[in-house]
Amino acid sequence: MHYAEVAVNSPGSHGTFCYAIPLKFNVQPGSIVWVPFGSRVAHGVVVQISDRPSVENTKEIAYYTDDYPLLSLKQIELAYWISQHYISSLYDAFSLMFPPEIGRKPGTYFQAVEPIGNLSSLTEEQKRLLHIVMKKSKVSLKDLGKEFGLKKAELLSSQLVSYRLVTRKYEIPQVKVKPKQLAYISLKASNNEVENEIKRLSKTRAPKQVAVLDYLLKQSQSIPLRELINKLECSLRTVRALENRQLLSINTVNIRRDPLSYLKSAPTLPPPLAPSQSVAWNTIETDWDNRNNFTDPLVFLLFGITGSGKTEIYLRALDKVVSGGKRGICLVPEIALTPQTVERFAARYSGRVGILHSGLSPGEQYDEWQRIKEGKCDVVIGPRSALFAPQPDLGLIIIDEEHGQMYKQEDRSPRYHAREVAIRLAQLSSAVVILGSATPDVTSFYKAKLGKYRLVALSRRIISGSDTQKTGRDGYFPSPSFYYSTLPEVKIVDMRNELREGNISIISRSLLAGIEKALQQDDQVILFINRRGTATFVRCPDCGFVFRCPRCSVALTYHSQKGRLICHHCRHFISVPHSCPQCSGARLSFLGIGTQKVVDEISKALPDAKLLRWDSDVVGPKHKHEELLADFRNHKADILIGTQMIAKGLDLPQVTLAGIISADTSINLPDFRAGEQTFQLLCQVAGRAGRGFKAGKVIIQTFSPDNYAIQSAARHDYPGFYRDEINYRRQYNYPPFSQLIRLIYSHTNNELCQREAKRLGQSIYNKIQEKGASKTSLIGPIPTYVSRLRGRYRWQLILRGHDVAELLSNVKITAGWTIDVDPVRVS
Repeated sequence: MHYAEVAVNSPGSHGTFCYAIPLKFNVQPGSIVWVPFGSRVAHGVVVQISDRPSVENTKEIAYYTDDYPLLSLKQIELAYWISQHYISSLYDAFSLMFPPEIGRKPGTYFQAVEPIGNLSSLTEEQKRLLHIVMKKSKVSLKDLGKEFGLKKAELLSSQLVSYRLVTRKYEIPQVKVKPKQLAYISLKASNNEVENEIKRLSKTRAPKQVAVLDYLLKQSQSIPLRELINKLECSLRTVRALENRQLLSINTVNIRRDPLSYLKSAPTLPPPLAPSQSVAWNTIETDWDNRNNFTDPLVFLLFGITGSGKTEIYLRALDKVVSGGKRGICLVPEIALTPQTVERFAARYSGRVGILHSGLSPGEQYDEWQRIKEGKCDVVIGPRSALFAPQPDLGLIIIDEEHGQMYKQEDRSPRYHAREVAIRLAQLSSAVVILGSATPDVTSFYKAKLGKYRLVALSRRIISGSDTQKTGRDGYFPSPSFYYSTLPEVKIVDMRNELREGNISIISRSLLAGIEKALQQDDQVILFINRRGTATFVRCPDCGFVFRCPRCSVALTYHSQKGRLICHHCRHFISVPHSCPQCSGARLSFLGIGTQKVVDEISKALPDAKLLRWDSDVVGPKHKHEELLADFRNHKADILIGTQMIAKGLDLPQVTLAGIISADTSINLPDFRAGEQTFQLLCQVAGRAGRGFKAGKVIIQTFSPDNYAIQSAARHDYPGFYRDEINYRRQYNYPPFSQLIRLIYSHTNNELCQREAKRLGQSIYNKIQEKGASKTSLIGPIPTYVSRLRGRYRWQLILRGHDVAELLSNVKITAGWTIDVDPVRVS
């Protein structure tokens, strides 16, 4: 007999459990199995097989899903690394790699054992359950639960199994998502046989059968059965009668549910590179070709200003790996960015682009996953989860906008960062990684300065041209296909002066004048505000009462279109109140601004302007991102108003003005990355303007005009910002000079939550003292920035230093804690 080490889906389980493999099971490392675990059956992954058990008593694997492993040895090794680095269960790490529908739980069924012996020792409830089982060939635990309650049914059935009066079996339910199939019909008999049959049927007065045969005679290939039935208005019974006489055949064909069927991109050839691109690509290709160490990952940081042509470098790199028989993965931080990225890649690799993201239907996800696994995609595009696509022969991983916080999974374990996992995956696959950004993550740039990453710069903005020579603002066409342009002019507007001079609007006079000028010239405008809704909060001016979420420690946001106050954390909402519940005052102040508020203000000031709003409140339906983008690119709207969705990666040549309604939203957050996030966001929004032939302009509205992040963003000065930021990080020992681990405990009782946070904090502090870790510090316990979320209070500890994960491994952490290694937020 052989034995398997299985990573089991059990909370708090970080290791593996040993199970015996039944002789009839063809289980291998990477196989998905179901195993008895306590009183239940648990999902698991086989990670190792041996001839001897690692424990004395073992149970047998109950069920397995396929005769071949769904996960590769490389994925097993990657899962071990993720589990160890991010301090998560091994099963949680594997769950990142599961295909759609893999988590189907097997049903539990019971059958009576014949013959039944003496039942006098059974309780009345046991007898009643046994009687139910005996009446049927098999009974499910679910049905028994309806009769006795689930917990009681589990207990009674387990007792009867131990008495050997019933047997327990497991069956996997039918897959909900299956390949889409379509029935096709074609002639089976020869044309002469069919013509003779038509003559015979004409005499027997069977006009429908005659019509079917006559129609099929005129077809050069199989046609869908449904199409024939609808066209000829015949019944399936008529078709079956002809099939039974061997005159025609009906074959079922799998039909791909193509999420890119909406694309109409014509295939394109690689365009000539601009000189700046050629220098960058030659640097990458030379280092790539001269690579002789495959144990260390080869990582390029492509530091390219907005509009400098990073995407074409990505495509050249993909050309290189595809020509060598390998494939790639391209990550984007937001689903909203996939349309334009997919268009560029699909035009170059027609029919060979896969796409994976949560916006696809279950059927589309299933088909794409199978197609990728079969090696039919040269490149897979998607957000962070696409990194775990079963892409064979991986040779390249591209991470566009590598600084994006969306690459960090924060809502569930493992709380991994796609950039770090991608580098580890590339190391296991001997692949190359290209990180691209106009505003690189400070830690990434620091590693590039140290030589851990290869820094490649693109410092000139490129605009696609035509076959006619034209002169640009500061340059000319070096070839018939492009010319260089400058980055947009940036103006900082001090909103304190606007208030002093009587302008109480959220739109400054400079921004309004800029919008009017752009519209007069038939240009387009982008307005950015990093908040949804109409008002950030509603307050009673008489008593100061603020409408807050009863489950979260945040104010409710007013949404005028829906007529509601909504919590953006738990989606709790109430209708717009008419009076204050505390003092019954009828005067309510709607304060703060969001996207809808900007829409309302612009509509009043410029009633003839065509507006388009783009935020998560309006992009629910499938392909809504693509529709909004297409409408704006086709100039069906003059002004696009949105949140971060419009800030990153979009190429909109007709936009000449970008307005940032408030640059202060993120800069005052209690987070050491607040300056970096503000700088990145401002630069990304500014980069949307002036990407066509006309000059661009950016207007930044702020109450903190002297802040270093805002000043650097206005100058498009990443090196200057980096110098200030890295000195600040070095002074206070923040990453990249240390590692952070954030621990959060949540509970419905605030006192208990605080007490547990203090207990663990004291344990960690004692361990620091015991090890003499003078460079390790503990911050907290303190409440989180949102101290109550969905009815649960939250207290946190932040561990800062070197090798802090190793220190934490020696501390007992009870259930209820979440551990976030290398958090992107610490507020």
